[in-house]
Amino acid sequence: MKQFTFSDMARAPGQILEAALVEPIALTKHGNHKLVILTAEAYARLKGQSIVEAYQLKDAPKHIHDELMDGIDVILNEAHRDA
Repeated sequence: MKQFTFSDMARAPGQILEAALVEPIALTKHGNHKLVILTAEAYARLKGQSIVEAYQLKDAPKHIHDELMDGIDVILNEAHRDA
């Protein structure tokens, strides 16, 4: 794991964040690890969760179901207009 100091983060935050997209990085202060920066995907794996949730239509929360049905209506209306 690459290590950067808090001072490095102040000087080159973009470079450090780009590095964190490739692998977790440690931020140190006075030589001690204080923070670890990792991707959301890596964090989700650590937590045993998935970033993307999947549902069957019958089991989807109401707001997901409503959004999907609205999208289907838009597609059908566009197809009907183009026919």
